[in-house]
Amino acid sequence: MNDMRQMTALGRSIEDGSFAIIDQEAGPHEFRPDEWEVVRRVIHATADFEFKTLMRFHPDAVRAGVAALQGGCPLLVDVKMISAGLNEERLSSYGCKVYSFISDEDVIATAKANNSTRAIEAMKKAHRLHLLDGAVVAIGNAPTALLELVRLIREEGAKPALIIGVPVGFVSAAESKDVTLELSTPFIVARGRKGGSPIAVAIIHALLLLSAKVPA
Repeated sequence: MNDMRQMTALGRSIEDGSFAIIDQEAGPHEFRPDEWEVVRRVIHATADFEFKTLMRFHPDAVRAGVAALQGGCPLLVDVKMISAGLNEERLSSYGCKVYSFISDEDVIATAKANNSTRAIEAMKKAHRLHLLDGAVVAIGNAPTALLELVRLIREEGAKPALIIGVPVGFVSAAESKDVTLELSTPFIVARGRKGGSPIAVAIIHALLLLSAKVPA
């Protein structure tokens, strides 16, 4: 495997040891091997084994995500915290560019004028710019972004390659994930209130590691 981890030999040994502990303590599960690569990286990022019961995968999710990344897809994120945590070298090697519009002046102005949220207007902007089709969309913070993405898929024909729906929170977080599970679009979702930008980053990195194993 082409190891994308930017680590020393000692760092790799520590991470490998962590994954061995996770495999042992997690015990039996029903995830496919490629799905388990994603789940255990989420557990590694959080030290929270409850994600073993929360993670849900569309049957084509991992394949679609790997293929999209290998093809140099746009990567849409709801907050810049996700982009800050990503492996830029690996993404650039595929030609993937990361987009986040939540802090754009026009997005902020439109959200205020419409009594909307920046997350909703950022997703609308991505759709207007034709960046959603074929994209990996990672939402770790804003449930309203995920709800708007579902609406754009259902009502306006947006066609992302993969949805990573893991917003954290108490208002609409669980509900936004539940409606995502109803889509035919490939998804990776952490059900319930738990989630966050580190979870989204962990999932993307797992897909990047898997992409190194799969011929493009």
